[in-house]
Amino acid sequence: MATGNPSVFLLTVNGQIEGANFPEYDNLYCKYCYVYGHDWTPTSGLDEGITQITCKGSQSNKLIWNFPLETTFKSTSPSGWPQLVVSVYGPDVFGNDVVRGYGATHIPITPGQHSRTIPMFVPEPTWRLQKFTSWLLGRRPEFTDPKVVAQGRAEEVRSLRLKLICCKFAPCRKLICCCFLLFQ
Repeated sequence: MATGNPSVFLLTVNGQIEGANFPEYDNLYCKYCYVYGHDWTPTSGLDEGITQITCKGSQSNKLIWNFPLETTFKSTSPSGWPQLVVSVYGPDVFGNDVVRGYGATHIPITPGQHSRTIPMFVPEPTWRLQKFTSWLLGRRPEFTDPKVVAQGRAEEVRSLRLKLICCKFAPCRKLICCCFLLFQ
């Protein structure tokens, strides 16, 4: 006899945002959030957060956050599979917090070890006058909602040569998939 309740599966994401390579900048912090379909529900853990501010080491240009992630999602359908959206912020020459990069990646759907590198980008003004006034006023263009990055509607952006995020995932067992994220 069939019941009216659809079967569910769980996706557990465990890991850390380890660091980033932003050679031109220092004193950066990272905000993250997940974007997922209407059938997905976070059941435990945080689905958004912010790291501490970090400085580059004396030996390298790498920024280290080592910020833990732990979230479990529940769904009845793989449609709208979760994506991790990362925004990196830091001070400009006037001390204002400005966006240094946006990026997103899908959580891998297969079990095992996976690595992902996400290119980061920032919105760029379309006119030179806008670029000058945004620099002068310390109000550079940024998304009001960074989740737009995962929806493929991030238009009028300039790609940068910055990298962030390497994901490592553990094997899936039964209907629970444990994912370990390691960000570089």
